[in-house]
Amino acid sequence: MIDLREGRNETVAVSDSSSTQTDGGAGQAPAASPPEPTGWQRVRVILVLGALVALAPLTIDMYLPALPEIGDDLGASSSAVQLTLTGTLLGLGLGQLLIGPLADSVGRRIPLITGTVLHICASLLCLVAPDIAVLGVLRVVQGVGAAATMVVALAVVRDLFSGRAAATTLSRLMLVMGAAPVLAPSLGSAVLIAGSWRWVFGALAVLGVVLLVVGVLALRETLPPERRRAGEVLPVLRTYGSLLTDRDFVVMVLVASLAMSALFSYVSGASFVLQEQYGLDQQEFGFVFGAGAIAVIGASQLNVVALNHLSARRIVLYALIGAAAAGVVLMAVAFTGAGGLVGFMVPLWCMLLAVGFVMPNAPALALSRHGEAAGTAAALLGAGQFGLGALIAPLVGVLGNDGPAMATIMTGGSVVALVLLSVLMAGARRAERAAAAGT
Repeated sequence: MIDLREGRNETVAVSDSSSTQTDGGAGQAPAASPPEPTGWQRVRVILVLGALVALAPLTIDMYLPALPEIGDDLGASSSAVQLTLTGTLLGLGLGQLLIGPLADSVGRRIPLITGTVLHICASLLCLVAPDIAVLGVLRVVQGVGAAATMVVALAVVRDLFSGRAAATTLSRLMLVMGAAPVLAPSLGSAVLIAGSWRWVFGALAVLGVVLLVVGVLALRETLPPERRRAGEVLPVLRTYGSLLTDRDFVVMVLVASLAMSALFSYVSGASFVLQEQYGLDQQEFGFVFGAGAIAVIGASQLNVVALNHLSARRIVLYALIGAAAAGVVLMAVAFTGAGGLVGFMVPLWCMLLAVGFVMPNAPALALSRHGEAAGTAAALLGAGQFGLGALIAPLVGVLGNDGPAMATIMTGGSVVALVLLSVLMAGARRAERAAAAGT
């Protein structure tokens, strides 16, 4: 378990009392977890999980270069076409709420296989979508299917790893989460050279088949039967209720979600800001956009080194302070136009660098608190990240799809996350002092 209190020692040996309370098994010893992978076995697990978590960002971003063509072909407005992206994010969020409890009830493999098959079927149906409304509905279904891979991957991390090892593993997965959105538009562009926008969904169907084979052959079941939870509606609702009443868990989910929303705001607004406001062509945009993603990827990997010296909670705190400070500079530059493109991109890259430190640590801190319901906890985490992203990212367009709009949304999210974490830490310090005074 990762300690949210003051101090560097975040890995604490404790009994999982929450498990016995939730399952009604007071006095029973918790079931043994699978042994933590080491050596080559650990590398293989990370590679498999990395492949699985890549499906969601590829599903979100791979068709982005085709948006104008989709609008022309289906006779839809640009705003209607953009709603298919929001639909995918909503599907990812809602799908995780459904799949998480299922993964805690029947194990990890069945939801993974079922969700991947659903994603494949939806991708194939997108190939023949007759209008934008049908495509939008299918994109929601596609998002629900892709949600299974994310829930299962995060739950497996919690099944197999704890403490600093969990944060380190999540840092490796963040490399994939950071690289996939950058590679996805390029992959989509390559597909568009060979065929129409419909071919992009054919490529996603093929990718789904590959990941289905990988999941079936390379990922063993990590949740033994004795650790599974009742799948009935009331126990599931009680589990969600217990998670939502855990203040520390909720705050860390919100922090993780706000960090993801900042990234989604950058993704949704970057093409308009950099190409229309700053006049970059498609190649220049790809280079600048990729540099921003490298900042996220680099931070997530430097995080592995930082964890040797600081607690995960401390890293999140310092990163949010840096993001808020960079955001203030970004807003000043965006509203005044000072420094041109370079003046805008430097603080933006600093914000993305900070987000790269938040993204692996905040989820690890949240998931560490509920190992007895890792799938359900991962579902709430993912639903928060993609659900809030679906709500916040379109605000960039509502506010004008320009630099000030993107800077305002990204900075506002960082500041709110910093305030939430600061309040949580202050409360933990007060509780620690009160406990010390009472002994």
